[in-house]
Amino acid sequence: MRAAVKSGLKRLLGRTGFDIVRSTNNRGGVDDFLPFEATMRAAKSAGLSVGDYIDEVMNGTPGATQSTIDELRALGVFAAAPETVLEIGPGSGRYLEKTLKECSPGRYEIYETAAPWAGYLADTFRVIVQPTSGSSLSPTPSGSVDLVQAHKVFNTVTFLSASRYFLEMARVVRPGGRIVFDVMTETCLDPATMRAWATKGGAGHDSYPAAMPRQVCVDLFATLGCALEAGFPAPLGFASTEVLVFRKGA
Repeated sequence: MRAAVKSGLKRLLGRTGFDIVRSTNNRGGVDDFLPFEATMRAAKSAGLSVGDYIDEVMNGTPGATQSTIDELRALGVFAAAPETVLEIGPGSGRYLEKTLKECSPGRYEIYETAAPWAGYLADTFRVIVQPTSGSSLSPTPSGSVDLVQAHKVFNTVTFLSASRYFLEMARVVRPGGRIVFDVMTETCLDPATMRAWATKGGAGHDSYPAAMPRQVCVDLFATLGCALEAGFPAPLGFASTEVLVFRKGA
């Protein structure tokens, strides 16, 4: 990183900490928790892309998004050359942007509840914005998607919302296709981390983060014809989530 950008980050972090524009309201969707206009202004002021601003300044985890993409590349997720990709809750689009640098799908669908961010992603990346209820992928036909992914989504929603999305992800992925998402499993919640969440989680975060037992996910997807291929940790501020990669059987 250039010295000037490093200096700017130090000034920003020293003045305000990580939560520069993030709201404490995490119940109304990403546009409440991550305000569109304020985030765009702050990223521009810091001389960073939106994704890098969120990783480096807001979350204090430089390179976090890229590290997840690198792991997925190493697992061969992008080598399969997915023709159709669907992403749940892309928010700022930081994973979307890096995914498009790894593969060239002819169709990229997103389900995003925050209208300003969805409009920005449609204009910037020419993705297809699907109408969403926050738990269903009903506009997408069954067995039509090569890669279904969600990043930093299922640790922010309720158990029932996540469960409903899991069923839908398995429905829309084609045989041989992959499902990728991260959840806060028990592997991410050692006693020290639980104490950190309890003391550093911040006011208003009563439903965030949301934990999800790892074996529950594995067992559910097994009943849906999807086998676990791999799992690896992904940074989340001072903590982590676990990325799970499933493949649907023929």
